[in-house]
Amino acid sequence: MEQFDVVVVGAGLAGLQATRLLARRGVRVLLVDRKTSLAESVHTTGIFVRRTLEDFRLPESCLGRPVRHVTIYSPARRALTLRSSRDEFRVGRMARLYEHFLGDALRAGAAWSPATRYAWLEDDGPRGSIVRLERGGRARDVRARYVVAADGALSRVASDLGLDANSEWIVGVEDVYEGVPLEGEPRFHCFLDPRIAPGYLAWVVHDGEEAHVGVGGYAARFDPLKALESFRASVASLFDFSRARKVERRGGRIPVGGVLKRIAHARGLLVGDAAGAVSPLTAGGLDPCLRLSSLAAEVAADYVKSEDAAALARYSGEQFRARFVSRLWMRRVLRATDHPALVEGACALMRLPPFNAVAWQVFFGRGSFPDVRLTTAPELSVSEVIRG
Repeated sequence: MEQFDVVVVGAGLAGLQATRLLARRGVRVLLVDRKTSLAESVHTTGIFVRRTLEDFRLPESCLGRPVRHVTIYSPARRALTLRSSRDEFRVGRMARLYEHFLGDALRAGAAWSPATRYAWLEDDGPRGSIVRLERGGRARDVRARYVVAADGALSRVASDLGLDANSEWIVGVEDVYEGVPLEGEPRFHCFLDPRIAPGYLAWVVHDGEEAHVGVGGYAARFDPLKALESFRASVASLFDFSRARKVERRGGRIPVGGVLKRIAHARGLLVGDAAGAVSPLTAGGLDPCLRLSSLAAEVAADYVKSEDAAALARYSGEQFRARFVSRLWMRRVLRATDHPALVEGACALMRLPPFNAVAWQVFFGRGSFPDVRLTTAPELSVSEVIRG
């Protein structure tokens, strides 16, 4: 039976980041994913915030033009524009970025098994786990000292490991277009309207190359595909889709319950959406994903090399979750007050100086995932510490 130090299940951003950092530390790691190509079924809009762009080296070729403007629309389509003097957002070309990260991992020595389905795992005592994989109708068992679950919000690996599971999420779906004319500067358009996107928002993000048109909300309260078509029709007067070419459709579940409490033990840990590493308020997950996955790689590498359970103490969902308390309460408020008249009133308040500052902080502030201290930080562009 093949033996690996770590098996990573899921080749999204979280799994790729963990894999390449593990491989760089000399860990024998296997990455598996159901997809044949990483360009298939991208789920995320891919909006990277300034904090991520400052702290991580992301290739220019994998990023769209900088975005400094956000326009917020009330249910009555009254607009409020927020401007920053800095580059606040960039939309990632995610398939390209995934391929770049995979290339990094392979060059560092990681093994890659595409078109591979995770079936189950079983406890193998002090040696870790036996992981059953299936590819092309054939089963393949591998032994892993440690398993990293990067298989999304409804993680089967987390369930098999006996770790916590997400219980609250919203559903998002978007279409990506090319050929939509850009008037003015690249801009993030946010539409707050519970009739279209209950519990979240609808959006158009346009950086001059791609336009992402999407909706998100609680699945029990709306039909995402019908809402997306209705929303696109309703913004036709603001955006010219007459010559647009739809490149792809993306969608999936987004956990909004905050980081789970129990995300690691002696046989494996959770990263990305599987760990609930998403802001409960904004549903932004790329910055927490990169930070938590970087820490996960360091913790897992230390653990498989030292066999010291104390190495896992740094990877505690309890301590991370404490940072999300205010956002969790704001998520509950949004869920309870999700009515057009109330949202309209909240949007009116945002035009007043004290509340305008709060809105500016939500969109442009650097507060996000808790401080994550790394012993080594090869991914950072400005320091050896991922700052909070």
